[in-house]
Amino acid sequence: MKKFLKYFAVTLIAIIVIVLVSALFVKKEYSVQRTISINLPKQEVYDYVKYLKNQDNYSVWSKIDPNMKREFRGTDASEGFVSAWDSSNKEAGKGEQEIKKMTEGKRIDYEIRFFEPMKSTDYAFLELTGESEAATKVTWGFFGKMKYPMNMSLVFMDMDALLGKDLENGLTNLKKELEK
Repeated sequence: MKKFLKYFAVTLIAIIVIVLVSALFVKKEYSVQRTISINLPKQEVYDYVKYLKNQDNYSVWSKIDPNMKREFRGTDASEGFVSAWDSSNKEAGKGEQEIKKMTEGKRIDYEIRFFEPMKSTDYAFLELTGESEAATKVTWGFFGKMKYPMNMSLVFMDMDALLGKDLENGLTNLKKELEK
């Protein structure tokens, strides 16, 4: 029995060391983006999406818990505006999103700070490109970094599949909202 426990302990330690060493070489960043075409002029689309509060109308994450507590700080559609949420639903959790940079008619960059169920800071953007005078390509992107050794989970998680579906559904909701 002592021999078994000794081999078990050595094997367990070896596995932990292999995982920790492997994590040194695993990517730490991830990036996901999706695109949709909306049949409206670029400025009209931008004038809608620049208001962070409007994400409640199309983002699937905003719809997870209709009873979540919401708080807004600053002037919407301007740099520094913060939309915060607090939900007892672990899928929604607690966090806030801040407009960090706006390029008029073209792009909005956000910083998303998650507090619960786990702390992290990620980044997102909405980018608009005119396809014609009456159509706009909207790209919604999300990217972030996982610290060592948590980055090892990126080997087992397909962030593109996990986040991509939510971005696609959100863009589909945006298209429906704007084209109605």
